[in-house]
Amino acid sequence: MSKLGIIADDLTGATTVGVLLARSNISVAAYFEAENLSRDNEQEAFVLTTDSRAIKKEDAKARVREAVISLKENGATYLSKRIDTTLRGNIGAEVEAMLEMMDESTIGIMVPAMPQSKRILVGGYSIIDSVPLSQTPVAKDVRTPVEESHCPTLIEKQTDYPIETILLNTILAGKESLRNSLIEARNKGAKIIIADAVSLEHIDLIAQVISGLKWNILMIDPGPFTERMAYYNGFGKKDEAPGKVSASADQLNGTVLAVAGSASSVTKEQINHLSKQENVIQIPVTAKDLICCNEISSKEIKRVIDLAVNHLKKSSPQALVIETSVTNERVDLKAEEKRNGLQPGESADNINKALGEITKGILLQTSKIRGIYMTGGDTMVHILKMLEAVGIKLVDYVIPQADLGVVIGGYSDGLVVVGKGGLTGTVQTAAAIIERIVKEASVRDLIEN
Repeated sequence: MSKLGIIADDLTGATTVGVLLARSNISVAAYFEAENLSRDNEQEAFVLTTDSRAIKKEDAKARVREAVISLKENGATYLSKRIDTTLRGNIGAEVEAMLEMMDESTIGIMVPAMPQSKRILVGGYSIIDSVPLSQTPVAKDVRTPVEESHCPTLIEKQTDYPIETILLNTILAGKESLRNSLIEARNKGAKIIIADAVSLEHIDLIAQVISGLKWNILMIDPGPFTERMAYYNGFGKKDEAPGKVSASADQLNGTVLAVAGSASSVTKEQINHLSKQENVIQIPVTAKDLICCNEISSKEIKRVIDLAVNHLKKSSPQALVIETSVTNERVDLKAEEKRNGLQPGESADNINKALGEITKGILLQTSKIRGIYMTGGDTMVHILKMLEAVGIKLVDYVIPQADLGVVIGGYSDGLVVVGKGGLTGTVQTAAAIIERIVKEASVRDLIEN
């Protein structure tokens, strides 16, 4: 059986592309370490995370090379590089690393658009919800700022490979025009071709034409192009419509643990809205006490665990919300790092590790938790690592980039989880996620029993 191997530079990216494949009936799981890829040979697609977005270019290339070897050893015959929708990270270097390990004739086809998340490419320019990329908050991202909106210019600074572009007018002109332009770009010596797209129909057209050319390619995109290429290469059980199972109202029970590590204004609005819903308990965490791994942080972790467990002994709320920056004042992490002699980023890591310890402590002391909602990419990573999970079986999304799956391995094997970036969604998103987790967990109980 042909397999699709995908490399993502962070976990939220891995789940984003994974659920797009899952929605097309392609069995897919995301793994944190290459050694776990062989756990399940039934998967049609594997996503392997390298956690390489914010590290040095050469280190990123080394991790990607190792990932390619592992994916090939586990049967991957098609390869994809999942990139961030806002073009953060070592994209050029990581694409180079993958192309160097593929057949010499392989060409990289880069389609950076993800229209369902309002990310499009026009004239080579990345537009995020009607705003040029360089004018969004991503330009001031602490770890991986992106100050260039023109995608070809950005990638040219990151790789020595020759690049050609396919502009929107070519896409709009149809299949024959696109086919001729792709062939022309390749004949010019392009090793990477970057294509405009403003709709899913455009991405589907690109995939159709590329599939017809029968080229050896490396897919480079946030997910939609890879999903379409997988479809046209025969992945997914398209003739098998899975039977629908639903749970009645009296079967929807249990508590969802919501852990909010993101300090974004979007997250604050969502958690505030969720906390106002009926039967929701909110427990503020003093983030400042978690910055240093010491007696103060240990006391705060224990306080939150004990409080949460006591609430669950007395009642069964729909959601139990653990949050670090909604109720309390936002902490100046840079100032705290300077004051405590910590390295840049260490305070955020320590806070997220503590949230992982809190989550684990609650799960070990109660059986009432039906699933976990994690907002903030780093929060999700630290929680799953603390639970000793090895991966996530991807199922669906609640909204694009709010990804639902089932934990593989560790203390919470089989638990339903949703991970969401801090900037994704509307004010109602958190409440919708809680409802979806309860439904998914209840349906799984019915199927298993």
